[in-house]
Amino acid sequence: MEVRTAASPKDVKYYDTERLREEFLIPEVFRKDEITFVYSHVDRIITGGAMPVNKKLKLDAADELRADYFLERREMGVINIGGDGCITADGRTYKVAHREAMYLGMGTKEISFASEDASNPAKFYINSTPAHRTCPTVLIRQEGTPEDGVVIVKDENKVHLGSVEESNVRTICKYILPGQVESCQLVMGMTHLEPGSVWNSMPCHTHDRRMEVYLYFEVPQDGFVMHYMGEPNETRHIVMRNEQAVISPSWSIHCGCGSSNYTFIWGMAGENQVFSDMDNVTTDMLR
Repeated sequence: MEVRTAASPKDVKYYDTERLREEFLIPEVFRKDEITFVYSHVDRIITGGAMPVNKKLKLDAADELRADYFLERREMGVINIGGDGCITADGRTYKVAHREAMYLGMGTKEISFASEDASNPAKFYINSTPAHRTCPTVLIRQEGTPEDGVVIVKDENKVHLGSVEESNVRTICKYILPGQVESCQLVMGMTHLEPGSVWNSMPCHTHDRRMEVYLYFEVPQDGFVMHYMGEPNETRHIVMRNEQAVISPSWSIHCGCGSSNYTFIWGMAGENQVFSDMDNVTTDMLR
């Protein structure tokens, strides 16, 4: 597990490209038959991926956690962006298809990840945050019928925004948030941009009470996303490729523009879980 310390905005304004990438970019989230993690001191979020191909991957507590098991004092959200797979949590196995998600509550001891087809492996994207209480473990689907241990995303949590004229037609699918899936502090979801749309989160915003992590995917091999960050009057950018993640501190804007449309997963941790708690930044404020 790689550990990243927090960075001050007063220092970040002097970073060159290499230093920006070193501090905020997570360049490789998925590795064959491995679980990868980056532990950020920013709200103690852990970001990573599990890509089981030829074997089942068991989640163990890293030394950095000083815990008997990974979720002893934590909760976890997982979204599968690969082929069909399975997550086993304390003896119960959940089939997790492409773009389906899971929330695993604090106290879940034994967790493992597997793929149903090695030629099309699952890619489980993971966000984990500290927790102080236990919430129910559930499988989350965008469509279907609710059943025991399965939650279907509500229509009001599938939000269609943007316009063709502004090149930002997109659908926000909110997986983990109050009123949908109970969690201690983690909020998590996915935004998909339609063909011809390239901008996300513009006009942009900050939220001093929460940090955020983005995972960009479905980016063409020869494509990229320009991820914008920094204080509104001291903006910087990081060039993002497919299946790379980026850490966004609470003081930073976070938005992007791609060479074509793409999809990204957002995960938030911090003081509250209010999705609309944003400090909006108008375009004339950007420098």
